[in-house]
Amino acid sequence: MNSSSGTVADRTWLVACAAALWGTDGLLRQPLAEALPAASVVFWEHLIIVLLVLPFLPRALRAFAACSWRERLALVVIGAGASAVATALFTASFAVGDAITPLVLQKLQPLFAVLAAYWLLAERIRATYWFFAVPALIGAWLLSFPNPLSVQVTAAQSAFFALGAAVLWAAGTVLGRLVSASMSPRDVTVLRFSIGLPAAAVVLLWQGDPVLVGWDNALGLVLLAVVPGLLGLSLYYVGLRATPASRATLAELAFPATAALIGVGLLGVELSLTQWIGFLVVVGSITGLGWHEKVRSKPVVALH
Repeated sequence: MNSSSGTVADRTWLVACAAALWGTDGLLRQPLAEALPAASVVFWEHLIIVLLVLPFLPRALRAFAACSWRERLALVVIGAGASAVATALFTASFAVGDAITPLVLQKLQPLFAVLAAYWLLAERIRATYWFFAVPALIGAWLLSFPNPLSVQVTAAQSAFFALGAAVLWAAGTVLGRLVSASMSPRDVTVLRFSIGLPAAAVVLLWQGDPVLVGWDNALGLVLLAVVPGLLGLSLYYVGLRATPASRATLAELAFPATAALIGVGLLGVELSLTQWIGFLVVVGSITGLGWHEKVRSKPVVALH
């Protein structure tokens, strides 16, 4: 807490740290994806986390009952939409189309988040925001494709699924900021996964994938649930409480940057020259954004 102004100190850096934890997802998910259907993995992620946070569920449910109808609706969208359905849509977009379309359209998520933050949270973007946003988006594009000048978007169904996932993830960022203003980060985290669990179960049944996954996958599922899941989201909501959604969505680009490093260091992935340039641009943009918000009197986002 800033004692002189009574405002909470900026925590853009903490959102970026949480997103960096999400970058471990690929390392943990890859062997599971080779052994299990995606819906089974998503269901067990949610179930394991709900079991771990069960002692905190009664308090979270009381907080849910005490909040406004708008906040309740936001929590349902976060849990069912951003946590469960978005992951299923993103996975389905790969299944019905090419491998490029989902990655291209996922880059629109920050733009959706900015629009939603404008309408729902009255966040106003200052011109300085784009000095960080434009390089960050360009860097994310370069990081995603070995040849960024030769990318084709095909398959309407795949594009529809990927856009749906991007919109839901953007909504999760904005609505998470909305509820974090009045609820503790722990309650938001507990409710996200508790609401997401039934949604993940519905997706599992709808796709007809198995519930039983075998003990040989247990350790991988627990690590996936705890590290990028429970720990990452817990830090994320602590940071989001003091970070405007428009700024947080840029800090979340630490996710692909960390994933790229892990891919190179541990998974044997080779990056092209332009991908390395994209990595440096993303890291530089996020670092510069955090530094700007710490030392400048006018933040890049005006809340009113």
